[in-house]
Amino acid sequence: MKVTFLGTGTSTGVPVIACPCEVCHSTDPRDNRTRASIMLQDEKQTIVVDTGPDFRQHMLREKVQDLDSVIFTHQHVDHVLGLDDLRPFNFLLNKDIELYGEERVFDSIKKNFFYIFEDGKFSGFPRVNLHTIGLDPFELNGLKITPIRVMHHRLPVLGFRFKDFTYITDANYIDEVEKEKIKGSKVLVLNALQKHPHISHFTLEEALALIEELGVPENYLTHISHKMGSHVKISEELPKNVSFAFDGLKLTL
Repeated sequence: MKVTFLGTGTSTGVPVIACPCEVCHSTDPRDNRTRASIMLQDEKQTIVVDTGPDFRQHMLREKVQDLDSVIFTHQHVDHVLGLDDLRPFNFLLNKDIELYGEERVFDSIKKNFFYIFEDGKFSGFPRVNLHTIGLDPFELNGLKITPIRVMHHRLPVLGFRFKDFTYITDANYIDEVEKEKIKGSKVLVLNALQKHPHISHFTLEEALALIEELGVPENYLTHISHKMGSHVKISEELPKNVSFAFDGLKLTL
């Protein structure tokens, strides 16, 4: 299975509009971060986790030719706003795209993309099939996926374990029962927004402490803001088994 980090930034992206800071004016492409998302590909399917505002850019940059499913972590706009750009896959491949998410996520999507679900809808609208998920594991073409409940301040969010690869974004709390679902993973991706405390995201210190507790051998940090610092400088502070992810990074599992 190949994992591509489509985006590794927080809700504003990096650079931030009108920001004069050093990171936002960096010439290192690893400091240019679009909204957080990943893509998983194996011989049977292509899956994207979250369709943020940069979804179109992601698909073009990676030259994606097919898409089977989208799995949503939660309903915030930086994770769903690119949904309308599923249309080219509908048109060119003549198929619906399968969407997986919690009921609250689909309630929000139905409200914000109401035209997709109206009777007598225009044929140019996205064609999707909704599959409601909870905390029970499910399979997509033989790939076992285990949802993991995490908290984003007061909002329940899902992380996901795909075999031995676990992806968690937009979290600042994981209870002990859900941590057990992560243990034994070979690769963990975890959000780390910045160094200073935040109401709904792990800080760098909190993320590193959790990584040490969970004991996963290979770890990547994502959902990073410009306040974290530059990729080069901040990477020097990380343990050997932890790296900052960056847009376009690819892993083979």
